Amino acid sequence: MTDEISTAQRLVRRFARETNLLVSGRDFSVVGTDAVADALRSLLPALGARLGDGGVTFAPGGSCEILLDGGPLPVRETAEDRVDAAGRHMSVATALAARLGDAGTVRGLRIGIAMVLEPKTAQLALLLRDAGATVAVYAHPDEIDVEVAAVLRRRGIPVDGDPSLSGAAERAAAVDFLRGGFDLLLDDGSHLIRLAHEEGLAADLRGAAEETTSGLTPLRLMEREGVLEIPVIAVNDALTKTSFDNRYGTGQSCVFAIADALDAVGIDLRDQPAVVVGYGPVGEGVAAHLRALGVDVFVTETDPVRALRAAHDGFRIGRLHDLAPGALVVSATGAPHTIDAEVLRAAAIVAVAGGVPHEVDLDPAMLRPYTGENGQASSAVERAGDGALVIARAGCVNLSAGEGNPIEIMDLSFSVQLFAVGHLLAHDLPPGVHPLPSDADTTIGAAALAARGERIDQRSPAQVEAQQEWRSPRFRGESA
Repeated sequence: MTDEISTAQRLVRRFARETNLLVSGRDFSVVGTDAVADALRSLLPALGARLGDGGVTFAPGGSCEILLDGGPLPVRETAEDRVDAAGRHMSVATALAARLGDAGTVRGLRIGIAMVLEPKTAQLALLLRDAGATVAVYAHPDEIDVEVAAVLRRRGIPVDGDPSLSGAAERAAAVDFLRGGFDLLLDDGSHLIRLAHEEGLAADLRGAAEETTSGLTPLRLMEREGVLEIPVIAVNDALTKTSFDNRYGTGQSCVFAIADALDAVGIDLRDQPAVVVGYGPVGEGVAAHLRALGVDVFVTETDPVRALRAAHDGFRIGRLHDLAPGALVVSATGAPHTIDAEVLRAAAIVAVAGGVPHEVDLDPAMLRPYTGENGQASSAVERAGDGALVIARAGCVNLSAGEGNPIEIMDLSFSVQLFAVGHLLAHDLPPGVHPLPSDADTTIGAAALAARGERIDQRSPAQVEAQQEWRSPRFRGESA
C-alpha cells in the first residue's frame, strides 16, 4: 500500500476509533490538494460517506487533522465520557424512551438487559430507568466493559458481570440474575431467554425481545418444538435493525478493528486476500468494507442464493478449504464450528465478525504471543500453534479489539428494542417468535431522518388513490 493511501485509511479509522461514530451516510470535507487528501476523497465515498461541507473535516498534515462540527474531536478519555458521548448521539432512542415514560408504559416494571455491556448499552439501561422502569443488566464474562459497568453502578443501575467467571460459575451467576424476577428480558443471543426455560424461570416473564440472528434461530426451534413459553419479539428482523446494524455497523466496526489490530504488528490489511465466510447482512457489510479498503475479497457460502448474490455484487465465490490458504479469513456466519482446525492451520489470519461461542474450533491453550516484523507485539494478535494469526482470541472482533458498533447504528437498534418493549406491553401476544409491525420501521426511520435534517417525498393523492383500486387500468372502461 502506498504511503498516502495508508495515511488516509489510518485517519478515517482514527476518526471512527476516537468517536465511535459511523462513516457511511455522514458528510465529510477534505482540506488540501496533496496525495493524502486525494486518497481521502477516493476512500470516503467507497465507505458510503458523502463529500461536501460541514460534518467532519479532514485536514491531513494540519495542526488538527480531524474536526467534528468545526471543533476538535470530543474528549472520551474515561468511561463516563464514553457513556455520555453515546447519549449525545442517540436522539431516536431518547425520543422513543421519553414517549414510553410520558405514557407510563414501563413505570414500575422490572426489565432485565442481557447484552454486550459497552457505552451504548449503558445508555439503553439509563433511558429505560429514566422512563420509569426498574432496570438491571447482566453481561457475559467476555462481553463486559468493567469501567462502563462501574459507571452504571454509580448511577444506580445494578450490573451482574464478572470477566473472571467461566463454566459452572458463569451459569450460576446468570441463574441468580434471572431469579431476581423480571417482567421483560432484552437479550442478545437469547442466552438468558433459553436459560430461563432450562431452569423453569420463564413462566413469570411477560415477554422478551431478541437482538440477533444467531439468537432467533434457537428460539424458532423452541417454538417449533412447542417449548417456548413466552412471546419474543424478533428485533433482528426489523429493517431498521438488520439493514443498518449488521451491514453498516458491524461491517465498519469489525473491518476497522481488524485493520487496527494488524497495523499494530506491522501487517497491512492488503498484504493477503480476504475470505468472508457467510454472505448474510454481516458478511455483506464485512465484504463491502474490506473491498473499500482495497482488499481482494472472496466469499464462501452454503446458501446458493446468498452465494449468487455475492457473485452479482462482484465477489468471487468458492469453497472455504480451497480459498483459506494464505488468506485473511473472517467468519460472518454466527454459527459454531465455522472455522475448523484445517482452516486454522492453512489461513494466514483468522477473525470473527459478530460471533457466537465456538465459531472457531480453537483451543485457547494453542495461542502464543506474536511479534511482528516491525518488532511490535499486541495482545489482540496471537499465533495459533504453527498456524494462523488469530485476532482477539477468535472472539467478536469489534468488541474484543474495538468498541462495538458505531453509536448511531446502535441508536437505531435500541430504538427497535424500545419499540418492542411498548409492543409487548400493549398486546397480549401468545408464546412464540413475533415480528414487529411495519410501522415500527416507518416510525424509527422517519425519526432518524428528521434528526439528520433530511426530507423525503410523500405519495401524491393520485398515487394513493391508484393503489386502492384492484381492477387493472389496462381494461378499465372496456367490456367484452
